[in-house]
Order: sequence, then C-alpha cells, then structure tokens
Amino acid sequence: MSIAIPTPSDTFTLLADVSLRSSPAQIPAPTQTRAALLLLDTLGICAAAAPMQAGHIARDTTLALYGTSDPAMSAPMLFDGRTASLAGAAFAAATQIDNLDGHDGYNPVKGHIGVAVMPALSALAHHLPDLTGPETLAALVVGYEVAGRAGVALHASACDYHTSGAWNALGVVALAARLRGLSDAQLRHALGIAEYHGPRSQMMREIANPSMLHDGSGMGALVGLSSVIMAEKGFTGAPAITLEAPDMAPHWASLGREWITEEQYVKPYPICRWAHAPIDGARLLRARHGIDHSKIARITIRSFAEAVALYPGMPDHSARAQYALAFPVAWMLINGHIGLDQISGDGLSDPRVARLVALTETAVDQRHQDRFPAGRWADVEITMQDGSVFASGDLNASGGPEAPFDADTICEKFMTYAAPVLGQSRAEAIQDAVLSLTRKESTFSAVNDLITPAP
Repeated sequence: MSIAIPTPSDTFTLLADVSLRSSPAQIPAPTQTRAALLLLDTLGICAAAAPMQAGHIARDTTLALYGTSDPAMSAPMLFDGRTASLAGAAFAAATQIDNLDGHDGYNPVKGHIGVAVMPALSALAHHLPDLTGPETLAALVVGYEVAGRAGVALHASACDYHTSGAWNALGVVALAARLRGLSDAQLRHALGIAEYHGPRSQMMREIANPSMLHDGSGMGALVGLSSVIMAEKGFTGAPAITLEAPDMAPHWASLGREWITEEQYVKPYPICRWAHAPIDGARLLRARHGIDHSKIARITIRSFAEAVALYPGMPDHSARAQYALAFPVAWMLINGHIGLDQISGDGLSDPRVARLVALTETAVDQRHQDRFPAGRWADVEITMQDGSVFASGDLNASGGPEAPFDADTICEKFMTYAAPVLGQSRAEAIQDAVLSLTRKESTFSAVNDLITPAP
C-alpha cells in the first residue's frame, strides 16, 4: 500500500526537472569547468586526509557498521580500496575530508558542499562504468546547486546555525537520484527523508569544543545516499519543508538559471574559513614589512563575532588547530606558510608560535560583522617592540567569488596536498583525468580507477 502525500509544489517540479532531466548542454561551459576544478580540489584534500587519525577511524568504522552483502550496493572506499556499502563509502570519504578543513565552501550558507557530493558521486559511479565526463559534471553541478539552495533555505527558516550535513544531504539526494534514474515521486520522498533525518547539529557547539565532529558532512553524505536507497525500495517521506514550504520558493527560483557552483570559494589554508582574512593579513604584513616575528610585541585581530569565537590558545590536537584563530596567524608570521605540518605533530607545540599566540588580542568589529556571511572580513595590527605599528587594513578572505583562484592555482594546491601521499605520477594522472572530464569522449571511470586504491 502506498501513502499519498500532497500535490508537488511548483518548486519541487522545478527541482525535479533540473535534477533528473536537464542535459549537460544546458549547463554553461564555465560552470562545468569550475565543477571539474572543485572536484580536483576536493580529491586533493581527501588524499591528504587519508593518513590522518580521523580518516582511519572513519574507514574502520565504516567497515564495522556500514558494510553490505549485496555487490550492487557496494563500492570501494576512496584512497583505501576496501569495500563498503554505497552510503558507507560516501560516509567514510566525507568524514575524512571534513577532518582536514581545506575543502571548498559557499559563503551564504557558512558551510561546504563538495565534501559530501564528491564522495557520493564516486561511490555511485562504480556501477556506471560508461558515465561520461560531461554527465559526471552535470550530476556534480546538480548536487552543488541543490545543496547550496537547501542551505540558504534552512538558515532562513531555522532558529540556530546548523552544520553542513543538515542540508548538503539534499544535494547528495539530487545527485544520486539523477545517477540512479529515480522517478519524480522517488526523488520527492528521498528529499523528504533526507531533510527529516539530516544531522541538525549545532555548528557553534563544535566551534566552542573543536573535535572530529567538524561540520557534520559525513553524516550528511550517509543520510543523503541512504535516503535515496530507501526511496527506491518504497520508503516514504514527508515533503521537504526547506524546498516546498511556500515561503521557501524565492530561494529556489533561480535554479537552472543562475549557477552557484561558480560561487564556491577555494581555500588556500587547511583552516576554518573564518580565520582566513586574519591569516591573509599576517601574510601581507610579513611580506610588506619583512617582519621579524621575534621582535613582535602585540598582535591585534579584529573580525566578526564567529571568527573571534574560534579557539584562542595553543591547540593540543589537529581539530583545534583547524578551528583556531591566533594559532594560524602566528604560524603565518613565522614562516609564511600553513599546511599539514603546522596543524599536526610538532607544529602544535612550537614555542615560537606559543609566544605569539600569548601576545594576540582579538576583538569584534561591527563593520566586519555587518559584512558576514557574504564576506569573511578582518584586519590585523602588529605592534613591534620598538613601537612601530603595521596595519593590514580591511581584508576579505582570499579565493572567494570576488577574486577566484585560477586553474593553475587550484592545480598547484592539489599537487601540494596529493603528491606527498600518492606520489607525483599518480597525482598527476588524477589531475589529468579530472580536467579531461569536460571532453565528450571522457569517462569518470578513468578518475575512479585512480582514486580508490590505497596510497
């Protein structure tokens, strides 16, 4: 017996048309190219995160809890090769990526999309060996477009600030429904299931107590793919409120016409985006004035309240380092670089960094607050022991839609993260395969064959 639900809204009909029936040719070429670069960027973070403790735990947990006896419902885990369920493989990779905070994001939702939709794409594509490059990118774009709008709608209607998993699960549903050929009715049920079960976890709780929970995207990927399989098998869900409530319609009106895939930012540092403008400020002042960090007397950081709430002291584990403010600014002033070495191991206990962290003062500035979340603004002031004062002026975090990184910069970042783990030749092969996806004759299997075996 089926359970009837209300007539679909016009917004759902629009979403179904774009998600299930649009062709790659309807997506502008620049959007497809940007999607390929976002895919490459996310894969670089996924590879670099594979040896990290959280990645190991996520993959081992997946084997313990999210296996399957059905080959048609299984896929190898990224940069591991061991087999899990479709939803489990997506969960493992999304959790792994989520715990190295260097992946793309979308300013209006204060969160991340690629971290969830890329793992779902890889898991599902193992059963689609002939999936073309353009169709791969179309599915990925659908995931970004739906997830971003779902996030905006949730933030506009909820009373508190939820992690990305609460809404990027709907992007996973849209991508998966397209790749698995769901009907409109199945898609509608899957969206309702995913919204209902999505992890509405409180982001500021994680900011106050940094941990491996990060941004909830592992659970978002798990819920999104699980919801699609449940709907395929006949499980029903109530219509998604963030999609079908009448007052949500304005958030979806541009779907299929305006491409927010091109508005994703790419991170230059594996640190919470809220700290990037102060880091950029430290980098600018170091280069402009040749600052000797040993002669700094005081560092003042002014930003918006959420940034000032980031971890203030010396972190004792990587999660705190990635959600810190004074710590990455100190590292930038010392060596002009922030990478994996700075947010783990000995990088967490460097006495030079500890000295600068202790000298750092932070304050909320209303002009920066007024520009959040559209921008991530801050200014940095450094006072030297001789009384000299150097000021950065107001800065917005780099790599966003106002001044996006070009393809060469994103490729350089990918190699920086992927090559040390995978080796230069394998990383280059992945890069070439991903960037070739815009060609009609390409297939995603060329990428998947390179990203599933263990490093």
